[in-house]
Order: sequence, then C-alpha cells, then structure tokens
Amino acid sequence: MQLIIGGAFSGKRSTVRALHSEDLSWVSAYDEHSLTDWRLNWEGDTPLVLEGWEQWIMNALSLEQDDDSIRQFFYSFLLELKEEERKRSKGIVLIILEMGRGIVPVEKQQRRLRDLAGWFSQDAAKLADDVYYVWHGMNEQLK
Repeated sequence: MQLIIGGAFSGKRSTVRALHSEDLSWVSAYDEHSLTDWRLNWEGDTPLVLEGWEQWIMNALSLEQDDDSIRQFFYSFLLELKEEERKRSKGIVLIILEMGRGIVPVEKQQRRLRDLAGWFSQDAAKLADDVYYVWHGMNEQLK
C-alpha cells in the first residue's frame, strides 16, 4: 500500500500518475463514490487509488458515532485493503488531504474531523509500505 499525503491542490494526483505509468482504477469521494464502491470499481490488473478520505470520515461523523468507533472502523478497513492488495498482487494508493496544519476549527464537528483525519493518516502511514509527502508539486518519500 502506498500513501500520498499533502495539502489541497498540492499535486497529489500528479504524483500518483508520475509514480504509476499504467492505468489506474479510481474511487473518489469527490466523484460521489461511496467508500464501499472500491470492489466494484477496481478493474482487473490495475492499481486502485482511493481519495476523498476526509469526506468519508465526515460521513461517518454524521452518523453520530464516537471517535474511537470511527477510528476502529477505518483502521479495520485499511487492514481489509491490505489483505485484498496481497491477494490481487496489485497496489493500492491512498491519497489523503493533510488537514493538521493551519488554524484549528472553532466548530466542534470540524475539530473532530481534523482529529480523526490526523489519526487516520497516522494509521495509514503505519500500514503503508511507501509514504510520500507532496507540496507545491514536489514530493518527498518519507518511508
């Protein structure tokens, strides 16, 4: 599993395309994909890219779950992805928006989103084989 993390419009998608010259299967919350769409949209012999995690986390927050339950759900989901990646021998790429920098939101729900996104990023980095941080169209491999 590969993690690409960086700020908004920092070049994360371009970095993924530069690292993977082959066709890619994309599941994006920005294109109205549900997190559960990943199996349906993972085409044959292509790596799978998942993006829009902050939106999927916000959807979980809207169900009024506690933070520990949400974090456990997403961690279990990452483990499921790792297992499927092993079975298929095709990579999975997670594109994550860095939300931990800048002003801390005043609204409680936005602070919860920021915290959960940070914990999710830590969990993803721990499980990922490769981690890239992207800023201003440049990337650095951290792991």
